[in-house]
Amino acid sequence: MFTIDADSDPDQTFPQSVASGGPTPDGVILWTRIAPEVFDPAEPLGVQVAHDEAMTDLVYEGAVTDADQIRAHDYTVKIDLAGHLDAAESYYYRFIYRGVASRRGRCRTLPDSDATPDSIRFAVLACQNYLNGYFPAFHHVAEEDVDFLVHVGDFIYESDNGQFKGFGSYDYAGREKSLPSGHDRVWSLADYRYLYRTYRSDRFLQEALESHTLIAGWDDHEMVNDVYWDRRTNAPAGDHPRGDDPAFMTELIADAMHAWWEYMPARVEYDPNGDALQERFRLWRTFEFGDLVTLALTDERLFRDPPREAIPTPDNVGPHREPPGRTMLGDEQREWLVETLTESETRWTVWADEVLTVPFRIGSGPFSLYPVQGGWDGYTRERQRITEAVAAADVDNFVTLTGDMHSYVAAYQQASYPGRVTGGEGVAQGDRIGVEFMTPAITSLNVAEALHLTRGWRKRLTEPLLSWLVPLMNPHIEFFDGHSWGYSVVEFTGDACTYVGYAVDKTTNEPTADRSVVAAYRVPSGVVDLIDVTDEYA
Repeated sequence: MFTIDADSDPDQTFPQSVASGGPTPDGVILWTRIAPEVFDPAEPLGVQVAHDEAMTDLVYEGAVTDADQIRAHDYTVKIDLAGHLDAAESYYYRFIYRGVASRRGRCRTLPDSDATPDSIRFAVLACQNYLNGYFPAFHHVAEEDVDFLVHVGDFIYESDNGQFKGFGSYDYAGREKSLPSGHDRVWSLADYRYLYRTYRSDRFLQEALESHTLIAGWDDHEMVNDVYWDRRTNAPAGDHPRGDDPAFMTELIADAMHAWWEYMPARVEYDPNGDALQERFRLWRTFEFGDLVTLALTDERLFRDPPREAIPTPDNVGPHREPPGRTMLGDEQREWLVETLTESETRWTVWADEVLTVPFRIGSGPFSLYPVQGGWDGYTRERQRITEAVAAADVDNFVTLTGDMHSYVAAYQQASYPGRVTGGEGVAQGDRIGVEFMTPAITSLNVAEALHLTRGWRKRLTEPLLSWLVPLMNPHIEFFDGHSWGYSVVEFTGDACTYVGYAVDKTTNEPTADRSVVAAYRVPSGVVDLIDVTDEYA
């Protein structure tokens, strides 16, 4: 149906390459973008899907001819293959335009609901500041034997300078950006589109998205740092030069949502013409992997109340200090999440949660602070409701996968924790109800970099010290590392869940960047016990 010039350069026609996402048992969404300078409205865009890498055993072939639609969405194209593919299968695909074939992508569908997979493996990703390092971690992700990518947020950062760098950050050649608006922070839809185009032009990120099907969430930087919903103005607000301008912020967040929808191959409900901003987009959704895994993704930005103004002391962060209606998820999403977690019938029940769920304390006793107020320590009343529901339902094999804090964490989810952070009065640890695994940042600022402790003798001295101190102050945290960057792989089988955190050198823009194992933990099915298996992988 389509002729191909074998000598053509796909990068000139498809500068952001290809991607797939939104898997179902009978389809995926395929994504690409055509370079505006080669676009001809009279020419159709072809797509082919095959069983084999040589693209000879075709299972689907089609064309997109709506030129106005392509132009309207910054020349991005999404093709929904729902109903055209078989369950639990891998396929190869490519786009063809004016005789030029894109790079081949590989996609995968979900298992049928009544299937019994031997295993499901996720590469879990988060927090990739383009200005703050290179992306060779994605090259290693591309080569991982995983079934899907799970991105828990901060796919882009909404600035073109060093606002989200720290004292120990360095400059990286070739990572400069300049927003079309001329501002340092995003100001328009054009700015968001520019950021996605820039990030998606990175070769290593392209490799990962070509190799694996994406399950995407978001956090704050896809919109505005520390974005929240201001009930007084019924509008979003956040860390932005015009963050207290309700009309501007409403339009800006609408632009952010629209650009995310254009550039992410995600199967989400989106109505750009909806009257209420919060009702235009429903990010929260569930994926089921046969009888093995239920994966729930939540939206923890569009509905959250403003940060608390009180100093986060042990007493101030307790649920008793919060008004009854205070929320991160909103009523409807919270009830959906509780129902999903407590009624899951699969072996493993997994919550892909954007921010740290377990308490994180610095200090001892009354001389403590809970500094991660953007996580669930800032919303302890609602966390208590969710935790109590999971504990009461006796959910087996409960796992949370988180990001945002730019660290490696292996911790226990508990019915309660010492002190008043979960409403208690005493010092006893509550029953274990599950585990939490945090994936590190790809490149974004971590605590060690903020303090200039990531190299030489500073790192050698402080890395083991910090990894010892954090669990000492937080007995429910089994492992912590805040000195490295990379990704994690989490595998679920009938017998166990295994987490492996990898560190990748972000200072080199080469596929040979060093990769090492930071930590590995295994949780047996039916037993809430974090077993250190780092030696098996190191």
